[in-house]
Amino acid sequence: MDTATANAQKDHGPTDTTERLAKLREVMQAHGVQAYVIPSEDAHQSEYIADCDARRAFISGFTGSAGLAVVTLSEAALWTDGRYFLQASKQLDHNWILQKTGLPDVPTKEEWLIKVLPKQSKVGIDPKLLTVGAARLLKEALNKEDHTLVAIHENLVDKVWANRPPRPVNPVTVLPIKYAGRSADEKIKVLREEIEKRKTWGFVVNALDEIAWLFNLRGSDIAYNPVFFSYALVTATEVTLYVDETKLSAEVKEHLGKGVQLRPYESIFEDLPKAAVKSQVGEGGQKLWVGSGCSFALQEVLGGEKFVEESRSPVMVSKAIKNDVELEGFRQCHIRDAAALCQYFAWLEQELVEKKNTKISEVDGADVLEGLRSKQADFVGLSFDTISSTGPNGAIIHYKPERGSCADIRVDQLYLCDSGGQYRDGTTDVTRTLHFGTPTQEEKEAFTRVLKGHIQLDMAVFPKTTTGYLLDVIARVPLWKAGLDYRHGTGHGVGSFLNVHEGPQGIGTRINYNDIHLEPGMTVTNEPGFYKDGAFGIRIENVMLIRNADTPYNFGDRGYFGFEHVTVVPIQTKLIDTGLLTGEERDWINAYHKECLEKVGPLLEKGSLGLKWLEKETRPI
Repeated sequence: MDTATANAQKDHGPTDTTERLAKLREVMQAHGVQAYVIPSEDAHQSEYIADCDARRAFISGFTGSAGLAVVTLSEAALWTDGRYFLQASKQLDHNWILQKTGLPDVPTKEEWLIKVLPKQSKVGIDPKLLTVGAARLLKEALNKEDHTLVAIHENLVDKVWANRPPRPVNPVTVLPIKYAGRSADEKIKVLREEIEKRKTWGFVVNALDEIAWLFNLRGSDIAYNPVFFSYALVTATEVTLYVDETKLSAEVKEHLGKGVQLRPYESIFEDLPKAAVKSQVGEGGQKLWVGSGCSFALQEVLGGEKFVEESRSPVMVSKAIKNDVELEGFRQCHIRDAAALCQYFAWLEQELVEKKNTKISEVDGADVLEGLRSKQADFVGLSFDTISSTGPNGAIIHYKPERGSCADIRVDQLYLCDSGGQYRDGTTDVTRTLHFGTPTQEEKEAFTRVLKGHIQLDMAVFPKTTTGYLLDVIARVPLWKAGLDYRHGTGHGVGSFLNVHEGPQGIGTRINYNDIHLEPGMTVTNEPGFYKDGAFGIRIENVMLIRNADTPYNFGDRGYFGFEHVTVVPIQTKLIDTGLLTGEERDWINAYHKECLEKVGPLLEKGSLGLKWLEKETRPI
């Protein structure tokens, strides 16, 4: 990270991007393009990326995980979603136009480019960073207006990024079967069966978490995500893993066995055309199957879209449905994780209330929590940057406190803590909102309405083929009744000792969630919230497993599903306006807290601060 960006991040202020934009525009002119598209993602469409791939953050100064930048010879614009409106407005300088995706009258990048570009302009992209679908949409939109999409194989931002961090080469490790539940051989066999059904000659595995899952391997090339840079090609007769071989120990190579060929990471771009010829691909012949996240560059080396068949990755779908070992791992790691959180909240309450300590910063709190998590069995690391936020910072949905400049946690403000851990037997993601003083009636009402939505979704029973798009409304209705809402999804899938955000399933208003049926074995979070800019933020988040529901009837012989929450951290009853609760909701809270005490209590030392806090916070209401 360069000094300008680092200094700007310390106070969340804007980075001066004037010089870097000027340099980029010089390079653009040298390549004959009038615009350049800079996505957030890396070559594997990763949401969270290595420092060397943070090109959009470098060029714009905006550090959120979601967004896309477009730079023309005279203007620059950045698109991001509702989670990051506030953060982006603080971090973008005067050179940038903030485009708030999803709001009325906000143009798409295609609409904006068509509006601002001169006739017959050329728009440059790095083909490794755009999916085949995104490149196709952009190309079609530009062609209609007589513009041209140009693939430039050297990244133009890299050319102006001095001191760009090197690509990580961290060691890869084996995930034992006692955690994975299924062997890599079994997973590859299932994938080959899918390839045969599809009548394609092979499948390219592009997503890093899919490769880690398929081979029962884990890495640390991307912070908080146990993945490693690689590609994989699976055909009916061969399996090739494209990876820097220096990362692989003798144990990893033995685990992979003779059935997996090893090739250098970038060699896939030279190997794919040869493999295609070998498989007699062409007009009327078999195609190569690629996932929706496959890069435009991979398609191009094969000769274009007529040589590939694109759909949702079969590895993504298989990975989403956890086996019994993974499901039990989720249950157990969440209990241990809850013990750490109880210890943390007990410590924080004692410091703020009893000791009157006013010098605990948001980062200090996050550090203490990480230390407590690290003492739990099978802990590997955090699953994302801890969102430790007090008062108005809680309204920044994906807030990241910065050491030396963040706020001190105050006893008279709401405190929102969204955090998670990576354990060998699972991944956690939990949010709790607490007040260590006296909450206002406004805060209590908002909290209770968020809680009501959380409870109603947790209790939901729904027929087979239901999607997360359809369930999203359940969590919002109690807020809507008061004219309140939140600008983020209600839930996302969670990986098994993998990425904390996992697809394809989710609960939210994204239309693609309506294409995914929720199925037993899937994981999903339940995290409604409310955010009052400049004042406070509220979110309550549990991880849930989808399971078969025991219903008295089975209309249409469809089968019915429900949820099993695995997060067992108390929900602060001080913040609840009990007058807004139904009897059923009150019973749910008491039953939930009884479960928290029974499961987490045995992990806390008798007479300890953590156990006393747990007992206090789980008293019936």
